[in-house]
Amino acid sequence: MAGTSPSRDTAPRVAAGDVAPQLLAAMKRDLGVDGDQARARLQRARWASGVSSTLAVKTGSDYAGAWLTDGGMTLKVAVTDRAAAKQVAAAGAQPVLVERSEQELDAAKEKLDAARSDAGDLVGWFVSAATNKVVVQAKKGDTESAWAFAKAAGLDRDDVAVETAAPAKPLADIRGGDPYIINGNARCSVGFSVEGGFVTAGHCGAEGADTASIQGAAQGEVADSVFPGSADMGFVRTDADENPLPLVNDFEGNLLPVAGNTEAPVGAPVCRSGSTTGTFCGVIQAKNQTVVYPEGAVSGLTQTDVCAEGGDSGGPWLSGDQAQGVTSGGSGDCTRGGITFFQPVNEILAANNLTLLTQGGQEPPAEEPPAEEPPADEPPADEPPADEPPADAAACPELPVQMQGSLSRPRLGQAQPSNGAFRARAGEQTACLQGPEGADFDLVLQRRTLRGFRTVAQATGDEAVKQLTFNGRAGTYRYVVVSSSGSGDYTLGVSTP
Repeated sequence: MAGTSPSRDTAPRVAAGDVAPQLLAAMKRDLGVDGDQARARLQRARWASGVSSTLAVKTGSDYAGAWLTDGGMTLKVAVTDRAAAKQVAAAGAQPVLVERSEQELDAAKEKLDAARSDAGDLVGWFVSAATNKVVVQAKKGDTESAWAFAKAAGLDRDDVAVETAAPAKPLADIRGGDPYIINGNARCSVGFSVEGGFVTAGHCGAEGADTASIQGAAQGEVADSVFPGSADMGFVRTDADENPLPLVNDFEGNLLPVAGNTEAPVGAPVCRSGSTTGTFCGVIQAKNQTVVYPEGAVSGLTQTDVCAEGGDSGGPWLSGDQAQGVTSGGSGDCTRGGITFFQPVNEILAANNLTLLTQGGQEPPAEEPPAEEPPADEPPADEPPADEPPADAAACPELPVQMQGSLSRPRLGQAQPSNGAFRARAGEQTACLQGPEGADFDLVLQRRTLRGFRTVAQATGDEAVKQLTFNGRAGTYRYVVVSSSGSGDYTLGVSTP
């Protein structure tokens, strides 16, 4: 951007799939790994992202979350029955049998979100896949308030864990050193360049606020801002003479490439950049967290063990060369360490129909052998899932998840997968329905809200094959196949972000 962005001639030259040397140095410093270990962790995280997304759909209502352990090299996927565990093992991940599905835990967290006005001095809450519980965070010495809040919201004590944490605050201030100015006084950091402008934190400026470069030149206007509430997201639409670039400034004279926006799983390495403190790295600890700020609670944030300070707000987060989010707030500082939350970038892109600007990079590998053998008491990895349709029955066979069902008469509907639902990340979902000859089956995509499932996309008409594409926010979804006329068997192919 004018006055702040480097020219394209200064762009880094990084081989596809490699890591920018500046980011590699930060990972070595903050994660205590060497170069080969850092690259291996990033590669494993990208593989795990694709595998866990596919398994979330394949296992449907049995899915209970995924995370990386053993230094980010082992992918564990929690499920609620052994049939689903068989699918996890076949995908090269380690299955963990648990009591509560992700849908059940999300529903419990939504009860807390609905009662956020009664949270008092609590720090926040989130779903923990590793413990299969909803974790409520309280200030030190005040854990009873967390238990009381959960009980008042209608949660069973067995579904809840309580931990202590420092209170968080948004990391915006007026102390200077940040790349852009809001309304002539407050300063924040650019997150990522998109077509038409850049994304940043919502608390960095209300809709309609003017923005300027650090030199004071007019830059653009805040076109969308959400804070507090469902997100901490903002989009600045820049003037026509601005030049957004697919780069991240580490404030040490280096530029880091942005090659995509594949969301990294819990346990993956992540680095953030901010003009107050520079570049620091750590790991992703939790997702879909509700954080209580002085201005109000914000849901949907991601927790990390990376430090940050005032003035770093809005700045970019990377896992390798993949955009993850923009800095929201946190506790602590980069002298003592701390906890920092970021707003997932894919939520901002989906909510505002934005396109991330990227350089060339390497796509996540389609498959990778497991890092270790699955436990001996789990189903063998080489046995195919029982509910997989035969290859010649596939609907749009290029889609990775194939499901089958049957409708016995017109006007009936059937939810997929397996009469349940699935958790999807933000981004594009694609589905393809092949109905029986002579029948007219329609396809509906629904997203769960506090008032139940609501239709967000549908494919109808006279075509034998119905195709549906939807670009939306993260959430719990289900496909519903409905017979407008006729009956018989169908095949549904699905792809998720």
